[in-house]
Amino acid sequence: MVQGHNLITTVNYYKDPGDGSPPTPVYVGSSQVTNERPMVSTVVTVTDVTGAEDSFTLDRHGFQFGNHESNAAGFHNEDTLRAEYYPECEQLLKSVTGATRVVAFDHKVRRGPSYWHKIGADNAKSRGPLHNAHVDQSYDGALIRLRQQFSDEAEDLRKRPWQIINIWRPIKTVYKDPLAVADATSVSDTDLVAASIVYARSGRRMESWAVKPNPAHRWYFKYAQRPDEVILIKCFDSDEAAVRRVPHCAVEDPDQKDSECRESVEVRCLVLY
Repeated sequence: MVQGHNLITTVNYYKDPGDGSPPTPVYVGSSQVTNERPMVSTVVTVTDVTGAEDSFTLDRHGFQFGNHESNAAGFHNEDTLRAEYYPECEQLLKSVTGATRVVAFDHKVRRGPSYWHKIGADNAKSRGPLHNAHVDQSYDGALIRLRQQFSDEAEDLRKRPWQIINIWRPIKTVYKDPLAVADATSVSDTDLVAASIVYARSGRRMESWAVKPNPAHRWYFKYAQRPDEVILIKCFDSDEAAVRRVPHCAVEDPDQKDSECRESVEVRCLVLY
């Protein structure tokens, strides 16, 4: 493997109190995200995949690098993003996976500072990279999402194979706070803790995985990832014999602390077969 820019850095893992209590929920309001979950910063090596991108696949590792040029007019306008970029993401996943139906259901655009959670009021307007290791949906959380998206069809759809896959793309070439992904085969289910996300306006509850530290985890990233280079991230797979979920988070490149804030867009998709 060609390794151009490996990082010795830290990942923020969930600090489990060990008493069986659930993690502190993350609260999402219309303009503020409150995350007071206790974390522990752990030194890890994050391997640069440059030159070996094709070595990683959704089936074997739970993530996959690919080249994809977007023709969307922009990523900062919500209407444009949904009207133009969502269909591109849906078609890309159909092409890669062979799925019969793909529905993009949510997205996150990040262009704020690394410390955005600490801003307090209105911090959602400055949403930046998320440095806490996580998986967007737990196994139960994936089913909650399926039922929310397809209230009338969900029970039939869950009888057939289905997945949740994210498409993560730089808006500008990424140097500061790159996205790291953990080889799913290096992460045991015992390293995962179900964690609530509560949406204040609606009272809706979602469930993600918080991740406990384990030296067995193998982390990867793509140095200087360009806007035409995407990462496909499997957050859920209904096949219990498959690679089912991939922890991911932003990590600090010690050489890029003073670089401009990272800009990225991530679209979350239900993938149906």
